[in-house]
Amino acid sequence: MDIPLDASSGVPPFEQVRDGIQAQVESGVLAPGHRLPPVRALASSLDLAANTVARAYKELEARGIVETRGRAGTFVAGSGVTRSLRAAAASYVATARSLGLSDDDALDAVRRALG
Repeated sequence: MDIPLDASSGVPPFEQVRDGIQAQVESGVLAPGHRLPPVRALASSLDLAANTVARAYKELEARGIVETRGRAGTFVAGSGVTRSLRAAAASYVATARSLGLSDDDALDAVRRALG
């Protein structure tokens, strides 16, 4: 996992890790369900203390960005699903309008697809 850290920054390392992961989730680089590296593995790769990464994960979990599933690990939470669904819906609406469909016809097509 690529998280840029700036040792000369006044921002504590745990905040840089937290913000780096959050930015990747928000941009879609890390999709819902993606398993994050174990705390010790990420800490080692970033040359940080395990407690630093653990604090970042804990804050991300408090924000609802990740979820910890016990020994299974830490995963990107499903909040990104909503964002992806909105993007897909916007794309569908744009396509329907470019085809000249009315809103009712577009909704009927969605209902048939869901049925």
